[in-house]
Amino acid sequence: MEKQEYTITLYTENSIGMIGRISTIFSRRKINIESLNTSPSEAEGIHRFTLVINETEEVVRKLCRQIEKQVEVLKAYYNTNDEVIWQEQALYKVPTEVVTEKAPVERLLRQYGASAVVIRNDYTVFETAGHREEIDALTEALAEYNLIEFVRSARIAIIKDSEGFHKKLKEFEEAEPAGEVVENRYLNKQDKVFTM
Repeated sequence: MEKQEYTITLYTENSIGMIGRISTIFSRRKINIESLNTSPSEAEGIHRFTLVINETEEVVRKLCRQIEKQVEVLKAYYNTNDEVIWQEQALYKVPTEVVTEKAPVERLLRQYGASAVVIRNDYTVFETAGHREEIDALTEALAEYNLIEFVRSARIAIIKDSEGFHKKLKEFEEAEPAGEVVENRYLNKQDKVFTM
């Protein structure tokens, strides 16, 4: 099997140390996380992790199964880039004089859909969103115009063919419990069962 880029989406309880436990699973398998984002999800009290890795499908499948064994992990999905809608966000700080004096810079920013966030006498901060290749291309182009600072966010992604985890969670909550409760036949008989 050939390695390719996968987006892993995890739904977890919001508990302390989740990032550490998840990253330990990756580091033990010597898998590098290319991108990691965490945020609240559409379901109250549930957090969503979005991770990007380059691996084979077999490794990613096993990895998701292992991650799901964590008590606080409710569900783990993995998808190829074709199966998700994804974006990254970037901020660029450039000298204001470069933007005002050079028409190519203004055209470049417009071409990539960048908009001004902060305008000061000494610098201007622009933000844009897009795929990694688009952000890399704009970064490379702005480097020629005295790019002062650059930062990129982690990937955020939505699975194309998904009804959302919130719906599945609601269905689970509304499901009727089993009609008949079976009592443990060993209950209250510990002295007879556990004698030596």
